[in-house]
Amino acid sequence: MKTFLKFSGLISLVAAVVGFILMLATQSVVITSGNTTYFFTGPETMFGVTKQAFGGILEVTYKAAPLALIAFILVIVALLILLAGFVLPMLKVNVLDKFAGVLNLAALVCLVLAGIFMFCVVPSFYGANEMDIPNNAAVGAGWVIGGILYIAAGAIAICPAVVDFLGKGK
Repeated sequence: MKTFLKFSGLISLVAAVVGFILMLATQSVVITSGNTTYFFTGPETMFGVTKQAFGGILEVTYKAAPLALIAFILVIVALLILLAGFVLPMLKVNVLDKFAGVLNLAALVCLVLAGIFMFCVVPSFYGANEMDIPNNAAVGAGWVIGGILYIAAGAIAICPAVVDFLGKGK
């Protein structure tokens, strides 16, 4: 258990980075219609996009999904917290020792909220663009895995603080 707690910051950081890569590299909204699949990538839903339609005759502009953008910001904040919590002890900087539990709690909240927001990207995207959600729209597999990784990373990040808290109660 001590080994797990010692490396929990690194494990959490790696899981969050993998989730971040999935967030940026995979499809967030997938619409299937017969044999055709339409999709929007992560950056397209986070920041908006203008796409060509009808063979380039028409340009369609899609607005950003607010929850996807908020999830992106929360993940960056959490990654900075986790990176500071991992790198500073290696450099023998003990400035954050007093606040380690609070920082891990902040990372937990940011990562869990980001994971939940990733699961809600479809209604957020269609709501921002004032369109009805089609029955065949779904969250992309990469975003589902990324959301699960964010929630797991948050749970792993808070483990040392929970063990410290439970140990002080004895």
